[in-house]
Amino acid sequence: MSILLTVLVVIISIVVLILLMALFVKKEYSILREVTVNKSKQEVFTYIKYLKNQDNYSVWAMMDPAMKKEFKGVDGTPGFVSAWESENKKVGKGEQEIRSIVEGERIDLHLHFIKPFEGRADAYMITEAKSDCQTTVSWGLNSKMAYPMNIMLLFMNMEKLIGKDLETGLHNLKTLMEK
Repeated sequence: MSILLTVLVVIISIVVLILLMALFVKKEYSILREVTVNKSKQEVFTYIKYLKNQDNYSVWAMMDPAMKKEFKGVDGTPGFVSAWESENKKVGKGEQEIRSIVEGERIDLHLHFIKPFEGRADAYMITEAKSDCQTTVSWGLNSKMAYPMNIMLLFMNMEKLIGKDLETGLHNLKTLMEK
């Protein structure tokens, strides 16, 4: 009986330690990537403000071309919702909504991930003219993990994981726009 009690005390101690550590681990993270596209700012912005166009450059949209999609509202305007559902666990199920648009400058999105994990994030895309025919596109994401799940941030490099996908998506956008 004392071995079982010792094992139980060790397991409880480990769980308590993890929960205590999670109190001090950051909960929020931000990721930002940029690319320069050899097209005018207006041309680039007009393309990226339509969420349906993400099918042509977003890594996540390209992972499962057969995913179920549903759209609500008018694409390219605040309130438009693009929902998806895929059997591919890297894609999962969720939706994104256009929250606001500063025409020619910025689009703000709210993402709601449903499967395989519940989560929320705010994303944005910003266009900035470098010249009449060159535009810097910034794609960023801000999110947080609730306690005690935030302990995973000690073991997961979200900057690297999600940043790589944003970077690939931006390079896909550049290639597409410059054809």
